[in-house]
Amino acid sequence: MPKGQDIVSSSTEVRLKTRAIYIASYSWKFKTWPLRSKGENLAKFSVSFAKLHDAYEPESNRWKIYAYDDTVNGVTQKSLTNFLPKSPFVRSGGSRCKSEEDLSSHEQGPEFPANHLANLMEKLKAVRLHLLASEHWNASQLKLCHGTYLASAKNLIHYLALQCLDVQQLEESLSSAGLQNLESMNSHILASIDSIIQLLENLVPTMYGIRSDTGNMDGVDYVTAEQSENQRDCTINAMTEIASSHASRLLGPSDDWKHAHIMVTVGREVISNETLLMDILKAGASVIRINCAHDDSTVWSEIIRMAKHSSQMLEKPCRILMDLAGPKLRTGYLMKDTIAMRITAQKDANSDLIFPAHIWLCSAGSSPPPHLSPDAIVCIDQEFFSNLKVGDVLIFFDVRGRKRSFKLLRNYPVVAGSGYMVECSRTAYIGLGTKLYVKKKDRKLSVGRVVKLPSIEEFVILKVGDLLTISRNSSFSMDKPGSIPFGSARITCSSDHLFDSVKPGEPVAFDDGKIWGKVQEKNINEIIVLIAHAGPEGSRLGSRKSINIPKSEMQLKGLTPKDFVDLDFVAAHADMVGISFLRDVDDIVTVQHELEKRRRRLQKLGVVLKIETRDAFEKLPRLLLQAMRFSNPLGVMIARGDLMVECGWDRMANIQEEIMSVCSAAHVPVIWATQVLESLVKFGLPTRAEITDAASAAR
Repeated sequence: MPKGQDIVSSSTEVRLKTRAIYIASYSWKFKTWPLRSKGENLAKFSVSFAKLHDAYEPESNRWKIYAYDDTVNGVTQKSLTNFLPKSPFVRSGGSRCKSEEDLSSHEQGPEFPANHLANLMEKLKAVRLHLLASEHWNASQLKLCHGTYLASAKNLIHYLALQCLDVQQLEESLSSAGLQNLESMNSHILASIDSIIQLLENLVPTMYGIRSDTGNMDGVDYVTAEQSENQRDCTINAMTEIASSHASRLLGPSDDWKHAHIMVTVGREVISNETLLMDILKAGASVIRINCAHDDSTVWSEIIRMAKHSSQMLEKPCRILMDLAGPKLRTGYLMKDTIAMRITAQKDANSDLIFPAHIWLCSAGSSPPPHLSPDAIVCIDQEFFSNLKVGDVLIFFDVRGRKRSFKLLRNYPVVAGSGYMVECSRTAYIGLGTKLYVKKKDRKLSVGRVVKLPSIEEFVILKVGDLLTISRNSSFSMDKPGSIPFGSARITCSSDHLFDSVKPGEPVAFDDGKIWGKVQEKNINEIIVLIAHAGPEGSRLGSRKSINIPKSEMQLKGLTPKDFVDLDFVAAHADMVGISFLRDVDDIVTVQHELEKRRRRLQKLGVVLKIETRDAFEKLPRLLLQAMRFSNPLGVMIARGDLMVECGWDRMANIQEEIMSVCSAAHVPVIWATQVLESLVKFGLPTRAEITDAASAAR
């Protein structure tokens, strides 16, 4: 929907603030989505009838929209009407639409005998009329959709229109007649209703004089021959094939024995294990996901190379999804310099050597290549380093005074010079200043010194009642006495959005909701949080963990500078790009604009909308219709981690069902994500809830 136009909501007076218009715009009201119960009004979407506001019209004559309940042949319609002099029902463009008298006469209908099937058929015809009208009202929006998604966009509009009706009684009547339930036809709504009407017309005796031509009931000017043509092209089988085609374009063809795909997220850990990726593909994975919030392009390139090689070796298709990091708030790095480090070789129960420890030996400032994953990194002074060669044995005495040795296996060129991969067969404790010796045949021993050891990642343990201080900068200043409460744990976050937006009293969640707190105080550089929820023994909070402030007015939108850089790599190497932390249509417009500038693979790169914010959930229909303006394969990921934090765990089950229903209507494949079989991955045994979760995702 164009920027500046108000969302129309039930029983709320609003104004249309733009010349552009969507004759029927549907918005989701999150707070009105409780569990459905028998007899409950199922309206979820608000409908607006609007008129184009011309620039020369005075402000006082703009349209005002009010909610009312209307009944069409026993089907309650939650809609919005415009109360203006002379014409309460007006369509933009000056054409005549239904007047109040026309609507009244249509509602009354002919006096049918008390026949269950006849009444049921007329109710379905009224529903069908409502769906066709909604399609006409949204014609301007549908014209913008790419031809690939036009039928899907129309079906989505039909779905949204159907959600405005209380069809509980109608569904009971359909069930009692042994007919299809309306909620089971999301992917082919109009075709299914037409099929049921045709079946009822064949069953209803001709003595009742029921009109058998479904087109004749559409006695209003917005139902034209175009609808009849559309219905020929949108049969149930055709719509099912369209949905299957969209899924195949994004995720690739599925196996005959299963319709679901398995996606596995991997990181640099697969680089050090040559068989891990191949084992993952053997186990059934068909999509490999890389999170651009972690590692860098050198690591990503190696992962993709290994994935494609494993795919070719196994002759199994494998696609690559790369998620852009997006504007997510995270804790800073909690690192601590070390003065000593333990190096341990792998041994069996009898203390016999299985694998020696591998160490990256280099001068200060260089890192190992991404395909290497050493057990430790040791930096020595440059002068000694230049005298080494493959095959040398370095002798040293560790911090306990025990004699140990390193054997240089291979030299690798890196960005900052070069480095050696060395091995150590015995446990050693090496520290800063440890001296290393190398014996040369033609001269005396050379002496070197350890100048740097890798920093270790720290964490803080938080318990209920603890105070946590979030600092803007990694450097901590004690210039203001008492600014940090005594005994308070401390983390950092470099994002200005957090410090500019959060207010005292607002909740803050950490690490996907594992830890919750409330803001006690804040200043320009620090936020003090009182921990209100943590594990019984306390919860760990480490580096690069998520920070959510669900009640804040902060709006993180669009792509970050890092995302723009990463998108160049993604467009050249991946099959799909995941758009993280969507909040509005403008975010998708930005992505589409950036993809247009990178025309390489524009038509083939899949776009996955990650639904992990409340705004994205509430605006999902708009996001889908905007994405459908391009031909790129389209998908949706339910990122339940952040989505649960923003919307609440008690709503999560309903929310994911609603997302899947809308995506089913739009023929968009859904990726069910976050903690699917997590216990199986970490501990080797799934929980019963995880098994049920995975089965539901497969369906």
